[in-house]
Amino acid sequence: MNKRKSILLVFITLTVAAIFHLIDIYQFNSLSPLFLRVLRWVFIASLILFAFYKKSLTTWILVSMAVGVEIGLDFPEVAKNLRFLSQIFLRLVKTIIAPILFSTLVVGIAGHSDLKQVGRMGWKSIVYFEVVTTCALIIGLIAINISQAGVGIHIPPGFHEELPPTVPQTWQDVILHIFPENIIKSIYNGDVLPIVVFSIIFGLGLAMVKEQKRKPMLLFSESLAETMFKFTNIIMHFAPFGVGAAIAVTVGHLGLDILFSLVKLLLTLYASLLVFVGVVLFSIAYFLKIPIRQFIKAVSEPVAIAFATTSSESALPVAMENMEKFGVPQKIVSFVLPTGYTFNLDGTTLYLSLASVFVAQAAGMHMSFGAQLVMGLTLMLTSKGVAGVPRASLVILLGTVSSFGLPYWPVMAILGIDELMDMARTSVNVIGNTLASCVIAKWEGEFDQEKALAFVPD
Repeated sequence: MNKRKSILLVFITLTVAAIFHLIDIYQFNSLSPLFLRVLRWVFIASLILFAFYKKSLTTWILVSMAVGVEIGLDFPEVAKNLRFLSQIFLRLVKTIIAPILFSTLVVGIAGHSDLKQVGRMGWKSIVYFEVVTTCALIIGLIAINISQAGVGIHIPPGFHEELPPTVPQTWQDVILHIFPENIIKSIYNGDVLPIVVFSIIFGLGLAMVKEQKRKPMLLFSESLAETMFKFTNIIMHFAPFGVGAAIAVTVGHLGLDILFSLVKLLLTLYASLLVFVGVVLFSIAYFLKIPIRQFIKAVSEPVAIAFATTSSESALPVAMENMEKFGVPQKIVSFVLPTGYTFNLDGTTLYLSLASVFVAQAAGMHMSFGAQLVMGLTLMLTSKGVAGVPRASLVILLGTVSSFGLPYWPVMAILGIDELMDMARTSVNVIGNTLASCVIAKWEGEFDQEKALAFVPD
């Protein structure tokens, strides 16, 4: 048995399982559920064999997702008890975020002492972020107005989950939240934006001191960054277990039947995100001559992690490492990616624009496109910095819904499928931010095209 034969085995087992499931679905013949279950597990066993020969962490993560779905379907009670595995993985990843943000930003800013370039990267990044997120906002609004997913929605039984508490935020509160009052408190609470601001100011301050005083702190930051990347590599070996458990818990908790009444909304989101990635992001990559095939390889692992964990920042360390290997200088990666997780939430912006109009449609309330745009822009502002928190977008949505006088019950409906929606929007957040680092590197004239073309995933 080799890799090629294992691929053939996967294809054969998938084909056989699909044929028998179609026979059962269309009632050509009544088949035993146990027989169908065995077929699915044989297919999964062939996937595991393929992953064994492929020897790729990304492959193992994707296979673990398939295993998680099957465990969630066949053994839902067992699946619900696997939550601790996904929580262990997320806890380990969260320990990386603050040190890696601090160290990489400080090195990126103080390492070359070119403060003019830092300022230049800053305004270029903000301009790019806001243009792209506005495109995402408009695509989301157009998609929901075409599909009319919220019109005539019926709420199925079982939507009695407790909604997360919401605290109304004014625009002053949003701005105030940017600045840290206590860096340790910000690290403890996982507030990314204050950590980013503190690190940028610290890096600027370090760049201004004399070489004799700057060098020890710079060496410490470089050593810390390198150590945290090795730390990440160790943790990522646990990723298939954490990711598989996260998927199993989701499927075991929600099942699949509950999704049918909201499938139109779900498909609208996925279709609009695909349009955004294909039309906007890949057009940008093509125009700037960024090798798209190699770029897809570079982002596949961080996107898979983000998809399963529903947290953009769980993929941050791997995304940063892969972008450096892809030809983006470390100083640009360490500046653009962390700030992008605050200002460049493409998937979240698209989702929020779509979901907010869905709430109005489901409640039978007509909103002009202008009113929808104002609500979308409000959501775009208030969602800054939520990338690190799974399903934090739902809290943002609730706060905005209340301020625009819309009812809560459609949000309760969305809560049932929010996990599946969060997976897609979080993945697009990661794709958008990794591409942004390439765009800024191109804009600065420092993108290594040869390195990008030669990129090979680990």
